[in-house]
Amino acid sequence: MEPVAEDWQRALAIVAHPDDLEYGAAMAIARWTAQGKEVVEVLATRGEAGVQSMPPEEVAPLRAAEQIEAARRVGVETVEFLGFPDGMLEYGLPLRRELARAIRRHRPEVVVSLNFRESFPGGPFNMADHRVLGEAVADAVRDAANPWVFRDLDEPAWGGVRFSLFANSPRAAHYVEVTDHLEKGLHALRAHKVYFDNLESGGESGGEPALAATEGMLRSITAETGASAGVPHAVAFELI
Repeated sequence: MEPVAEDWQRALAIVAHPDDLEYGAAMAIARWTAQGKEVVEVLATRGEAGVQSMPPEEVAPLRAAEQIEAARRVGVETVEFLGFPDGMLEYGLPLRRELARAIRRHRPEVVVSLNFRESFPGGPFNMADHRVLGEAVADAVRDAANPWVFRDLDEPAWGGVRFSLFANSPRAAHYVEVTDHLEKGLHALRAHKVYFDNLESGGESGGEPALAATEGMLRSITAETGASAGVPHAVAFELI
């Protein structure tokens, strides 16, 4: 594995849901903000369909607030929500336009997102929102750079994105060492209390048991990635 270059100053993290970044990428974000880099987070949805025991109109503001807090814990001050419907993201021009608008507005050198491949490492099938959003992010980087695409936008074209990083991809070949920022990333994960308190999967209840299991999984994954990279803990990224 190769280390991700860090000779840049501005990054834009774009994901589908609150908590998507906290499954690894937030640890890298904590490292970058500690270096003095500027990171902004943009979320396509407010995660309102992510808690099946509560109505979406109640969940949306709670999960948005949790994401803002999670971002704060890793040094991110600006979090934006595009307002697309959770669980029903569609690949197409409306999504690409809003992502291109965000890229043109924030003018990042690096874009960070989540795995959009069909599966995660080890085989679990990836959900539709992740697949749709990640592919749209990759395309929106190119859209944002072309002044003849989305000519209705007020924001001028921005072609300054050097590369995009997709966390947790089965095609990951780059890494960011997070040994000194692992705990900050886990602290950000703990901000998603509403989500974990209501998480039920495979007959297991949510709350502290679900959170502890997730933390253990992340410690294990970052240790395995670190072993491949020759460092104690690392997060893997597919670089485009």
